[in-house]
Amino acid sequence: MNAQLQEIIKNFDPITLTEMDSVKLMDRTDTKYVFSTDHLPVILKEMSAHYRLLEINEVRIHRYESLYFDTPDFQLYSKHQIGKQNRYKLRFRSYVDSGGLSFFEIKFKNNKGRTIKERVKVGEINSVISGNAEEFLKKVTPFDATMFEPKLWVNYSRMTFVNKFSQERLTLDTNLRIIKTDGSNFSVDFPKMVIAEAKQDKTNHASPFIRLVRKQNIREGGISKYCFAVFTLNDQVKKNNFKPVVRFIHKCVNQQVFSLTV
Repeated sequence: MNAQLQEIIKNFDPITLTEMDSVKLMDRTDTKYVFSTDHLPVILKEMSAHYRLLEINEVRIHRYESLYFDTPDFQLYSKHQIGKQNRYKLRFRSYVDSGGLSFFEIKFKNNKGRTIKERVKVGEINSVISGNAEEFLKKVTPFDATMFEPKLWVNYSRMTFVNKFSQERLTLDTNLRIIKTDGSNFSVDFPKMVIAEAKQDKTNHASPFIRLVRKQNIREGGISKYCFAVFTLNDQVKKNNFKPVVRFIHKCVNQQVFSLTV
């Protein structure tokens, strides 16, 4: 993040992890937006009166590393691609700037459009779902751990905001990097992309952030980072239903050619 944005985020009142406990919103509705980093200075300046920004050990932009799992034939991705409800995402996630604190996390999107996230603390990210992660998977899903294998890494930097006046959390993710797990070390970077999610108990379009992005002519729309990564890195999966939203994302960030690394 450049010096201008670093100065802007200093203007936010901080909030601690402990203070955020009352706004966990593990059962919620999500409203997603994707836009270019060019919009960030204006949006962040106008947000500061309405939101507090998570600060941990004087750090306000936090690095996340997530290893996603799916079946060999991408059954979890395929359910998203065809728009099927009652679908899951499985991942290990490391909160890098919190001393490597790691969890095994399960996200479930039910047929009422609500997202339910559950997680269990683990010692480290593993290439297999075992131990307490395996027990947790059996407890909260109909799946067996042997069904799944690691598919890809999704890494990014996150700012987490909490509305001062209502039950709303907001995340702004930047510096997205997706990485294959096939040993090739092939990765793709998206330096111009911002992925925003307003997380609310009930969708409330009076959200200050939603009003701000509308003023910038940013339309609601997005795709899960996992599905976007699978779409980008894998040619063998079905993509037709995701093509319009991916074209929309590319247009929003004005970034048709991405940074590739091998």
